[in-house]
Amino acid sequence: MDNEEILRAFDRQMRLDAPPDGPDARVDRDGRIVRQTAPDGAWNGVLWSGLDEKTVDAAIAEQVAYFTSLGVGLEWKHYSHDRPADLADRLLAAGFAPEDPETLMVAEIVDLATLRPALPEGVHLRAVTSAADADLVGEVHDAAFGHGGERIRRRVLDRLADNPATVWTWLAMAGDVPVCAARMEVHKGTEFASLWGGGTVEAWRGKGIYRALVAYRATLAAELGCRFLQVDASDQSRPILERLGFVALSVTTPYSYAR
Repeated sequence: MDNEEILRAFDRQMRLDAPPDGPDARVDRDGRIVRQTAPDGAWNGVLWSGLDEKTVDAAIAEQVAYFTSLGVGLEWKHYSHDRPADLADRLLAAGFAPEDPETLMVAEIVDLATLRPALPEGVHLRAVTSAADADLVGEVHDAAFGHGGERIRRRVLDRLADNPATVWTWLAMAGDVPVCAARMEVHKGTEFASLWGGGTVEAWRGKGIYRALVAYRATLAAELGCRFLQVDASDQSRPILERLGFVALSVTTPYSYAR
């Protein structure tokens, strides 16, 4: 498959046909919009849109009205290849605010077969299996990225409560101190596994922990029958992933609308 084919597969499997990402979430599709509605502070927003210049403004207004009526904000997950070409400008005009952009990167797992997990001396991996572990994941995420730890903590807790066998989250521990947290999600009915987190606290960066966790998750994804690994990469992780064999397919920017 070439990059365009992989991007089409990603759009179809991970956006158009996306399942709910939690036990109480609901995904709605009407041919123009795919959106998720979820309770209790989970993710609410637009996963995919198929719009043109004639329909885009009305569709944006409809989504704002829908989520506002529920008393929640929403996030429009925008990709640089989405149409119309000025969709981002129209979201801004409708009152949305952009967050930091990330690069959609994908690798075929077979191309990562030579990677070997190699953690630095004194660091070991611990599977996340408890609420106390989820607390540490949130703390490490905040320390590494500066925000978002509580949302990640809730997501891990939800997965542990719903189906512990599908929780692929790890802490990298230097003795008893967590220095990195990373998770993987396997999307049933697709060829994709997605990598999230991997944020390393500043004092432990540059020691190969992120690379080792990518290799570890790639090995497990292959064992689970996945074909592709997908990452929304920050500017910090993109160069590492490129060296490992990931390719950039698009740029994704969350556009948030606060109620």
